Amino acid sequence: MKEYGRTIPYKINAANSFIKRLKGLMFRKEPLVDEGLWITPCNSIHMCFMRFSIDAVFISKEGKIVRIVEDLQPWKMVKPVQGAHSVLELPSGAVHSLSLKVGDFIKL
Repeated sequence: MKEYGRTIPYKINAANSFIKRLKGLMFRKEPLVDEGLWITPCNSIHMCFMRFSIDAVFISKEGKIVRIVEDLQPWKMVKPVQGAHSVLELPSGAVHSLSLKVGDFIKL
């Protein structure tokens, strides 16, 4: 039995349709504050047309963090992450403040 010991204390919006995944956070003017975007299914992201940086947490189907990219800047990209089924986009600095680590299990 897996334990999901970590929760994210932010409002998490789901991007689980083609259009929502395609749009993501593009063109949003204000940076994330106490909120996140969970994109599923997804194993890579781009920061085209973004106006602020984010922390990206790549998660397996089982809820295990398989990769973390902190302070991902606009116009950068993350190539496909092996084992990732979804990505949680959080405010820049959230990974550090929440002490998230690869191998942690989280529940969304």
